[in-house]
Amino acid sequence: MKKTLEQYRIGKCVGGSQDWFEDMWMNRGGCGAVTACECCIYLARQRGLTELYPFDAMNVTKGDFIAFGMQMKPFLSPRPRGINTTALFIEGFRAYLATRKGPVPALSGFQGSRDADEAAAVIRAQLDRGLPIPYLMLLHQDKALEDFFWHWFMLDGYDETDGRLMVRAFTYGETAWFDFGNLWDTGHEEKGGFVLLSLDPEA
Repeated sequence: MKKTLEQYRIGKCVGGSQDWFEDMWMNRGGCGAVTACECCIYLARQRGLTELYPFDAMNVTKGDFIAFGMQMKPFLSPRPRGINTTALFIEGFRAYLATRKGPVPALSGFQGSRDADEAAAVIRAQLDRGLPIPYLMLLHQDKALEDFFWHWFMLDGYDETDGRLMVRAFTYGETAWFDFGNLWDTGHEEKGGFVLLSLDPEA
């Protein structure tokens, strides 16, 4: 069974990238703000919540994305240890959403200390609803995932075959597929997790 959400492109990039920011803090540590931006753009494009994104959601440009990221920065400001919990992300994103008119998504956290099978079931259900998932990974025992250490990114697809769940991530303008069991089993005590977006009447 396979499910992938439709994403926009800016040139050859899938979504935006924090590499585009000339602002030092956003370039180095703006992944939380960028991930919130991606949520807003997706909901504006796919669910009609156009108030979430202050530009043309059907024609996202690099310049508009950078400007939007800088608008999001005060709510999800990069900091020395990053936005290293789902609670911090939710607090900042809710503060931005409170400035918007019209309907906004409800937010809840799912902690990385919870059971892998439960997490997999929730991820499948959320993506089946057509909603992307902001995901936080901190440290990981698999050094092949080093580019994703201490990083927020988006999950926007899954592919399950013979009991093996693969999930699709996008960040830095690119997509990658990961074995979810390996992704979830970080091997470290300090865990990340993910955030669930809810829209009425789904909430």
